[in-house]
Amino acid sequence: MGVYTTSMKHDTKPNIIRRLKLIEGQIRGLQKMVENDTYCIDVITQTSAVKQGISNVEDMLLENHLGHCVINQITSGQGQKAKDEIIKVYKLKRK
Repeated sequence: MGVYTTSMKHDTKPNIIRRLKLIEGQIRGLQKMVENDTYCIDVITQTSAVKQGISNVEDMLLENHLGHCVINQITSGQGQKAKDEIIKVYKLKRK
């Protein structure tokens, strides 16, 4: 993790926290499904939903970063830093 603080739009943070809590509940549900020997396909269906939820949170974070943090970096003369971060995020998303 980086040493930078997150600066989110006022409506983004509560939405991300809400989504993460939903994902947390899904993970607990998955654990119970495995403990209860739930049919494999049903468990896989739920793991797929969790992955999609995480992907949605990641997209929200990226949108916030590009639309807020990177814009601030560019307007404050930190264009190279902004470019480096965009490339880093792009490479992470490709994995």
